[in-house]
Amino acid sequence: MNLSCNLYVDGEFEGVINSKKEVNIGKNGHIKGDVTTKRLVVQGYIEGSINAGRVEIKAAGRVNGTIESSELVIEAKGIFEGTSAVKGVSPVPTPEKLQISKVEETKVSLTK
Repeated sequence: MNLSCNLYVDGEFEGVINSKKEVNIGKNGHIKGDVTTKRLVVQGYIEGSINAGRVEIKAAGRVNGTIESSELVIEAKGIFEGTSAVKGVSPVPTPEKLQISKVEETKVSLTK
């Protein structure tokens, strides 16, 4: 399903959702599949892959799957089981890379 408007799901849906705006899963909503959207609000249940700018899991919400987003908000009693990746963030340097950087900095300061 490809949309350029908001979507509210308060029943069962199985498949792929691509929305340029917001997808809201109501308390009785259950989505099984992949969701790509600007903003996702989960009050019901979703199982699958999520790609969104912002994901909000409300107190009654439950997500089982993969989330890739710039922002992830999980309220108290909201449940998330799976993996998450943050969009647009460089990876954390490993200890080996940190050691190399410190050694190079030391060499530079000694040669001044």
